[in-house]
Amino acid sequence: MPGPTLEMEPVEPQSLKKLSFKSLKRALDLFSPVHGRLAAPDSQSKKIRISHKIHVEYGGIKTTSQPHRQPNLAAADGRSQPSVPSNVLALPGPEGSRDEQKGGAQNALVVGPSVPRPPNDVGVSGKSTDIISARGLPERLSTSAIMERIPSKWPRPVWRPPWKNYRVISGHLGWVRSIAFDPSNMWFCTGSADRTIKIWDVGSGTLKLTLTGHIEQIRGLAVSDKHTYMFSAGDDKQVKCWDLEQNKVIRSYHGHLSGVYCLALHPTIDVLLTGGRDSVCRVWDIRSKTQIHALSGHENTVCSVFTRPTDPQVVTGSHDSTIKFWDLRYGKTMTTLTHHKKSVRAMALHPKENCFASASADNIKKYNLPKGEFLHNMLSQQKTIINAMAVNDEGVLATGGDNGSMWFWDWKSGHNFQQAQTIVQPGSLDSEAGIYAISYDITGSRLVTCEADKTIKMWKEDETATEETHPLNFKPPKDMRRY
Repeated sequence: MPGPTLEMEPVEPQSLKKLSFKSLKRALDLFSPVHGRLAAPDSQSKKIRISHKIHVEYGGIKTTSQPHRQPNLAAADGRSQPSVPSNVLALPGPEGSRDEQKGGAQNALVVGPSVPRPPNDVGVSGKSTDIISARGLPERLSTSAIMERIPSKWPRPVWRPPWKNYRVISGHLGWVRSIAFDPSNMWFCTGSADRTIKIWDVGSGTLKLTLTGHIEQIRGLAVSDKHTYMFSAGDDKQVKCWDLEQNKVIRSYHGHLSGVYCLALHPTIDVLLTGGRDSVCRVWDIRSKTQIHALSGHENTVCSVFTRPTDPQVVTGSHDSTIKFWDLRYGKTMTTLTHHKKSVRAMALHPKENCFASASADNIKKYNLPKGEFLHNMLSQQKTIINAMAVNDEGVLATGGDNGSMWFWDWKSGHNFQQAQTIVQPGSLDSEAGIYAISYDITGSRLVTCEADKTIKMWKEDETATEETHPLNFKPPKDMRRY
């Protein structure tokens, strides 16, 4: 019959770091007595070793033969000391200040011509040091030359006042998914999961009109600046053109095989672009309702699109984590950007500069146009799914996340100068703090967010803030390769 089983004592789980420290401690306890009984190192052998290291390190450095004058440091006792010019670097010897006073000429290193420091607001580069143009060095020198480090060329952001929420508008009965401003800046419209489009007054925030016609939530809105038209798109596969003089639908654009997620109007020609879950961005003629192109190439939902008057005239972002530039004349892909690792849910074109930003759950990246060169990442990471982003003329980039976080960035440097959190309205769950759409008004002084708690929130700059109350805590990136 089997013998009695012995109960093993439970083994305490320990981390690798703790085990490494234990092993190190045991090694020190084992070998430290041996090292303690060793004789003191010979000073002569130490000097030989140091001189050899100095000779290897500074083999190309030469001492100056002519004496130099030092600044008058002993004016009290009437003696003048030799001075060293600004392009000569004096190194102390191993015997302290005595060598510094006696052999100022021997311990002086000739440094190359002084290079003017570049301004802090140009380019992106790494760290570098001055070049020492000399040969040879006395072997008795035991200290290394400390060269001045050139400051980072990363552009320093300008100070910006923080933004604050000054108005909350209620009225929708579902998630607010889209927003568009009127070119006159008198009103703006919002589309919601309650299948309605509501038009609000910008100044007072009062409801002016409610439009019905969609049978699913409305994900995209755009207002024409050349016609009295408003365009909407939703999960019901429909794209509608509304006549704002009659407040009714006058055209519908049929062709999408699934929900339509984004919508944009071309700035110079009468062309409408829509992207949806069928992985296709479709180009429509506004008046004839005909489909000009079906821009196919993405492998997943097209969830963001913007247009430009010059090539590339169409830029799309997709859930397949790529951004594509399209040739509108031939309907073919010009460039594909694969910098992101996750879905590109939002993009923002700068209104004045030839560059744009794209947002994903991994990072926010900035690109140049028209070639699409990658510029840099933003200097922080909003650890959430970013659904919407917008930038104004002054270079304030706002991004809204799925967790209700509102982050404000300096466009030029990528510095995150404010992090805000939206507050859900009473009666809503804390999980309904998501932001689905963001837009600046025409002036860029107001910011409107559409949120999952069925509200619309309006933001503006805090006039009472100063540089003393809200200091600019900016640190340039240390590792330039990551950017």
